[in-house]
Amino acid sequence: MSGRHANISIFVPHIGCPNQCSFCDQRYITGTRRAPTAQDIDCAVAAAKTGKNYCPQQTQIAFFGGSFTAIDRGYMRDLLEAAYRYVKDGTICGIRISTRPDAVDSEVLSLLKAYGVTAVELGAQSMSDRVLKLNHRGHSAKDVISAANMIRQNGFSLGLQMMTGLYGDDDGTALQTAKELIALSPETVRIYPTLVLKGTFLAALYDENQYKPQTLPEAIDLAAKLYLLFTENGVKVIRLGLHSVEEEALIAGPWHPAFSELCQSEILLKKVLSVLKEPGNYRITVSKSDLSKMIGQKKANLIRLKEKGYHCRVEAAEGYDNLQFAIGKEV
Repeated sequence: MSGRHANISIFVPHIGCPNQCSFCDQRYITGTRRAPTAQDIDCAVAAAKTGKNYCPQQTQIAFFGGSFTAIDRGYMRDLLEAAYRYVKDGTICGIRISTRPDAVDSEVLSLLKAYGVTAVELGAQSMSDRVLKLNHRGHSAKDVISAANMIRQNGFSLGLQMMTGLYGDDDGTALQTAKELIALSPETVRIYPTLVLKGTFLAALYDENQYKPQTLPEAIDLAAKLYLLFTENGVKVIRLGLHSVEEEALIAGPWHPAFSELCQSEILLKKVLSVLKEPGNYRITVSKSDLSKMIGQKKANLIRLKEKGYHCRVEAAEGYDNLQFAIGKEV
C-alpha cells in the first residue's frame, strides 16, 4: 500500500491555513498543538536513524498537517534549512511537503527547490466546485489544476489528496473527482474518509441533522473502488485513511484504526470477483501479509464468495507482492 519511501513526518499545525474548512481541526488529526522547531526535526531524524529499516536512499522528511507554503516565510525557511542539512549530508534523499492548491506559485516553488524539496502534495479533496464551496475550502477545482501543472512543470513529484463523504458529496461525485485527478498525472494519491470532529462546521451540521457521515462499510467500499480506479491508471495509492485521530475529538464518521487493512481486504475481494466466472471450488494464493486480508475479518470474504457460488481456500506463498494473487481450480 505504501510507496518505497519512508517518511520522517513533521506535523505543522493549522498556522498555515487561511481559512477553516468544514471538517478541519488539524490539532486533533495530527495530535499536535505546538508548532515544530528545528530541534524537533533533529530529534525526529535521530530517532528514525535508529530504526532497523532505516535506509538513507528511501527516507524523506515530510512536512504534513498544515498548508506548508502558506506559513510565515521566515518560519518556513527555518524548517527547510533544518531539513535540508540532512539532504546535503546524505541522511535522507529528499523533502516532501503538503499544501493547499491556492498557496502554490512560481516563487514558492523556486524556494522549495532550492531547499531540496522533491515532492509536493496538494490537498485537492474534491474537484467539484459545489462541494468545495459547501465545505469552505476557499479554492476552486481550477486552482487544483493550475497548481498541479506548475508542480509537475517545475520537476517535483506530484501527490494529490482527496476526501470521501464530504458535505454535499456522494459516490458519483467522488469517482468523478478521482477521474479528474488522474488526468493531472500525479505519481501518488491519498484517500481520506471525512470524520466529524469537535468544534468544526461539520459538527454543527451533524448536530442539526444536516450532515450524515459515511458508514464504515460505505467508506470502505468507495475507497476500494477509488483504489482500483487510481492503480489501474498508473497512480500509486500511498494512504487509505488517517494515521490517527484523538479519541476525545471524534464525534462521528467511518473511523477505524485498521481502515487501510479493511480497504485492502475489500480490494482483494473485488479483484478476485472480477476474475472468477464459473461457480466451483478454487484455491487463492497470496503473500503471507495478505492472508488475513484475503480471508477477511471473521472470514467475511470467504462467506461472500461462497454466497456467490465460489468455495475458496486461501493459502500463502512466497513471490507475491502486496494485493497480488493467483487463482487455481480445485477438484
